[in-house]
This record gives sequence, structure tokens and C-alpha cells, in this order.
Amino acid sequence: MSHEVVLPAGWPRPKGYANAVVARGRQLYIAGMIGWDAEQQFHSDDFGDQVRQALKNVADVLKEAGAKPENIVRMTWYVTDKREYLAAGRQVGQAFRELIGHYDIAMTAVEVKALIEDRAKVEIEVTAVLPD
Repeated sequence: MSHEVVLPAGWPRPKGYANAVVARGRQLYIAGMIGWDAEQQFHSDDFGDQVRQALKNVADVLKEAGAKPENIVRMTWYVTDKREYLAAGRQVGQAFRELIGHYDIAMTAVEVKALIEDRAKVEIEVTAVLPD
């Protein structure tokens, strides 16, 4: 693993993310990935389906760079509807476990008014650190 989780003494372990991560190595910055495929086509307007596709897109970019999901140290999620995100929690968690596999990632989720692509419901930005 190219990073370690930082958790101050006495703080409870966050569920589904890390508060902070320390990493050393080559850095990979992945632009916001949305729920369309490589041909920029949406196959669903379902929130969970779009998350799965966005995470698949992240995994594809990681692979192309010679990285793996365990190299991810930071994610920022932009969602257009907080309630829809929370309602899809089980589906989102399943896709996350299958495609990313670990939660030792400093994560932020923000509700936004809209995303640039009208059909997009989620956009996920990623920073990964690969061993030197």
C-alpha cells in the first residue's frame, strides 16, 4: 500500500472513508468521472447505476496509468441530490466494494445544484499515489 490512514487518538473510525491519509510516490489526478461510458453515452438515469459507471471509469483510468484502486488516497463526490445519494446507499456501497474495495480514502461528498452534463447525477474526482 502506498499510503497510511491518520486517525487522531480518541477519534472514532469514520464509516466508509478516512479523515486523512499520508502518502508518498507518483501522483495521479483523475478529473471528475460521471456515469457515462467510454463513448460518452448514459445507459441509465438511476443514481446507483451512474455511480457504478463513474467508479468503473475511475478504475479504467487507474489501470491505464498502471495504478490500482488501493492507490486512491482522495475522492471528492459531487451529487445533484443528497436524498437520492442517501437512498441509494446500499447500491452505492456494493458498487464501491466491488470496484474500489477499500475505504482508506479521504473522501468528501458535496451536493451541487447541477453538473455540466445535464443527465449526470454524480461526478467523482480522484487523487491516487503510486509507489515510486
